[in-house]
Order: sequence, then C-alpha cells, then structure tokens
Amino acid sequence: MLNCRKLAWGWLLVLLAGAAQPLRAQLPTPPKREMRAVWVAHVFNLDWPSRKTLTPEQQRQEFTSLVDRHRQLGANAVVVQVRSAADAVYPSTLAPWSEWLTGTQGQAPSPLYDPLEFMVRTTHRRGLEFHAWLNPYRALTNATAANVAPTHVTRQHPEWIVSYGTLRILNPGLPEVRRHLTQVVLEVVRNYDVDAIHFDDYFYPAPQAGLTFDDDAAFTQDPRGFTSKADWRRNNIDLFVQMVSDSIRRVKPWVKFGISPPGVWRNGVSVGGTATTAFQSYTDIFADSRKWLQQGWVDYLAPQVYFGIGQAAANYSLIVPWWNQQVLPTVPRHVYIGLGAYRVSATATEVSFRSPSQLPQQLRLLRAQPNVQGAIFYKSTDLLNNPLGLADSLRQNFYRTPALRPTMPWKDNVPPLAPTALAVRPGSAAGTTVVSWTAPPPATDGGTARQYVVYRLPFRTTPATAADLTDPTTIVAITDSTAYVEAASSGGPRTYVVTALDRLHNESAPAQLNFTVTGTRSALAARLEPAAPNPFRQETRLTFHLPTAGPATLRAYDLTGREVAVLATGTRPAGPHTVVWRAGSLPAGLYVLVLQTPAGILRQRVVLAR
Repeated sequence: MLNCRKLAWGWLLVLLAGAAQPLRAQLPTPPKREMRAVWVAHVFNLDWPSRKTLTPEQQRQEFTSLVDRHRQLGANAVVVQVRSAADAVYPSTLAPWSEWLTGTQGQAPSPLYDPLEFMVRTTHRRGLEFHAWLNPYRALTNATAANVAPTHVTRQHPEWIVSYGTLRILNPGLPEVRRHLTQVVLEVVRNYDVDAIHFDDYFYPAPQAGLTFDDDAAFTQDPRGFTSKADWRRNNIDLFVQMVSDSIRRVKPWVKFGISPPGVWRNGVSVGGTATTAFQSYTDIFADSRKWLQQGWVDYLAPQVYFGIGQAAANYSLIVPWWNQQVLPTVPRHVYIGLGAYRVSATATEVSFRSPSQLPQQLRLLRAQPNVQGAIFYKSTDLLNNPLGLADSLRQNFYRTPALRPTMPWKDNVPPLAPTALAVRPGSAAGTTVVSWTAPPPATDGGTARQYVVYRLPFRTTPATAADLTDPTTIVAITDSTAYVEAASSGGPRTYVVTALDRLHNESAPAQLNFTVTGTRSALAARLEPAAPNPFRQETRLTFHLPTAGPATLRAYDLTGREVAVLATGTRPAGPHTVVWRAGSLPAGLYVLVLQTPAGILRQRVVLAR
C-alpha cells in the first residue's frame, strides 16, 4: 500500500425499528457468513495510535474505542499493522520498538506494557478476529529523516540492505533475509494468540524513474539456474511466501496466512491477466500473487481493488470477477476484496468516488461472486469518518445483521460439539430474558468452543436443523460467554437455538429450547410514545402516559442486557410525562427502552448514531 494503502472498516448489527421496518423489508438479506474487516495502519500514525505523544493509557483507550466503533458498524475482524519498517509494537528480540508508538525508535512505552497482547485480548473480547499485519521487506520509510536505533536491522546487518531512493529495503534475494523474516513472523505466532498473519503489497519496491534496485551481487551469487533476473526475483518472493506458510502451519496450524497484493495481477488477457493498463503485481513488484493462491500457500488473498466501476485503466467490474475465477476447485482458498474507503469524498480525484453509491455498488458486485468471501476496507480512520455516508450504509444495510466468518475446511473441518444444559428464564431486569448453556467437551480433534451463536426463532415443536439457521436475521448474539441476556421486544412463545463455533468458525449442531412469556396487562394501558428523534446523535425526547397514578420506571439497556441509564423512577401522577435522554459517551448502537408500570411493561428500540 502506498504508505499502507489499504482500506478500512468494521461494524456490528443495528436492527432499526418502527418506521424503518418497511424499508428494511425491501433490502436483500446479507450473507450469514462473510469476512468484514478493516485495515488499521500504524505507520505515520495513520490510524493507531493517532499521535506519537499518546500515553499508554491513551493508546489503550483509543484502540478500544476504535474496535468498539468498527464492531458497531458490523465488522468481525481487524487487520492491525504491528510491523511497518523493521520495527515492532510489541517487545521483540528481532526489532526495536516503533517510533510511531513512542516517538523514538527503540524506546519502550512508559509505563511499560505490551500493546500487541492488549490489542489481541481487547479484540477477542469483542468477538472479532485479530490479523497481525506485518510489512516484511521495508526497513526504513525515509533514511534521511529516520532516527535509527542501534538494534535496527540496518545497523545490525547493513549487508542485507538495498538503498532505493530514501527507502531502505531488505534484499529478498538473500537466503539469510528470508530466514530472518520467517523468524520475525514466528516470534509473533508463538508469543501471541493472533488469528492470522497478514502481509501487505510491499515486496520489491515499486518502479521509480531514475532509480535502480541493485541486487546484481545477490543474483550472481545465488542464481539457482535462472537466467532472467525478473523470474529470479519472483522466485525469491515465492520461496519466502512458501517458507512462511510452512512455518506457520508447523507451529500453529490454526493460524491463518493472508496477503494483500495489488489489485491487478497482470495486464493483458493474452497472458492470463485482465484487460487493464494499471500497476501490476507480477512485473512491477515481482509478486506472483495468483500462484500463491493456486498453490495453496496462503489461506486468503485480499487484492487491493481500489478502482472505480468503469475506470479505463483498471475497471473494478472486470478485476473482481477475474479474481473470483482464480480460485481452483481443487485448491479452495478465500478471496476478500480490498475496498478503498480512503478514496471516497465529495472532491475525489476520480469522479466515480464522488458518488455515495460507488462502494455500495462494489459491495453488491463482490457479493455476486461465489468465490469472493468478503471485503477489507482501507483504512480505519477514513471509514469511521463516514465519507458520503459509507459507514451508515454498512451499519444500516450491508452489515445490519451479524455475520459468522467463512470456514477454512483445508485447515479444520471438524465442528465442535453442541452446547449442553440449555436453559431459558425471565431475567431479573424488567423485560429481559436469560438464555444460558454449558460449554461442550472437546470435539474428536480436540477442538473446543470459542464462541456461541444464539438464534431466536418463532415457536416450533420440531427440532431445528442447520437449514433452519441459514437466515442471519434470526441471530440475536454471537458471544464468547455461556449466557446471553436479551431485552425482548415482546412476550409470547418463541424458540431459542444455540450453537458452538470453534476458532476456525465451524458450527456445531443446534441445541434448542422453547420459551413462553406471559405478560400482564390491565384494562387501562400505559403508553410509551415513539422516541423523537430516532435515530438520534446526542439526545432524544421520550414521552410516556400513565392511566392512573402509581410507580413507573423507565430504563435503557444495551444489546447485552446491561442497564445503561435510569431515565425515570418513582411514583408519578396519571397523565403524560416527558424526559430527555442524553446519551453522553455511550457508543453508537441499538438500545432498548423498558417502561415498567403496574399496567404492564412496554419496550421500544432506539438507535444512537454517532
């Protein structure tokens, strides 16, 4: 990526109520399984941390807020840059601390903490995957401005470094470089509970006029039978990709390996590529990305298709179907499309990105490809800024229902056992329902349950099957807990189904239990008027009517059933009562208002949209 050119995003479901329901009924149902990820760039403080001067506590708060906001948009994974230029955002024996973290390369956070351990733990607690994004070959982004630590590889092994303008690059043609970088990867894999290792598109540097990448000595010393330097360079990268792939599988076979190459593999239909004239992976940076996919060396590719639909040099609507066709039936692997949120604005250079419909159209097109399993947005800050309403479109439409991540049967195809001891009861808080279960024992391969999916179906007396659970609108929670508290919208009979997911997202058989709530109502009913406005950004006005004088309590709950506000309480006279709910620092998302009176319990959904 051009200084990390990638795309961002993240987000959770928001189920709009009331007037929005007729509109929702017209929208296509999102897929039940889909990768929904965002790139979080570290270099130059592009995303996190936003400044070199943040304290460790501010860094933690900023990252937590970032993940929460993407989760609310519907994301189920973050791809976080942890090595940008032969440095690290974690304690490493192979690289110094990053200057973008502390302001000085080699200087540890003070007070000391491990940012990577914190980020992995924080992300997992919110039910998202953590993909550790490493830039393998770039050693310095600007050698003229860098304050280089004594432990940096350019100081420790200057013989490994090739100068290219102000860049300093680890020479891909040296076997000792490949071995060193593999150890860099394994240090992360061994020491952290990451879900994936992720490389971006920095392999050989992009061609620049007047610059030559001088690797003649390495080519002469180790040609391996190649007479073409271009073929030799591609083989250097192939050897490294295969070495990393094999090493990850040997150490932790469940950890995924993904690469995000340029969007265009090769220009020209006659050479097996696309009818494009753009920057190309195969010849410009010697990265034969299609080969890695078809050899099964990667678990996924996320080509950066940051082009508009209909663009002359590189047409999105040609490139994405081409990538779909590169997945071989005999070597099934995932393709996620990198989308350019950073390109969207009212003043975008490319006219197509000035339209709010450009990225929604791109999402629709990639979803139409059977071998494309999702998208990754570049980058976090741009997406969260909601350019031309893009984040709103994800939250309210494309990612409005939760999504399980796609499975990888070549890594693990054994589902976990089903949860046991499923129980459902009314909750202690007014209007809530508690669904609980017991974690199952390990499956035949030793795999355990990492998450659970809670479904709410219309009341049924026959056992639910996997076919009954294909509709993601019936999912009310994906959680790592063994209990779920629901602020139910109404009483009456219903069926809860709970399944287990292992860490590679295989889903167990369903466990189910029926539940009936009998509500009590008097002849004279209380009323809870629609909140206005709804959705709201800072505050909303709430009015309720009591038929007779008596006690009344109005509370707000989040989707976990946690009480977030007491808006009214105590004995009140008959008639209307108005309160204003000021949301303060609460995160955007769906909340449930519960009015409890002697005349009954009323509920209403409201949406806080930041």
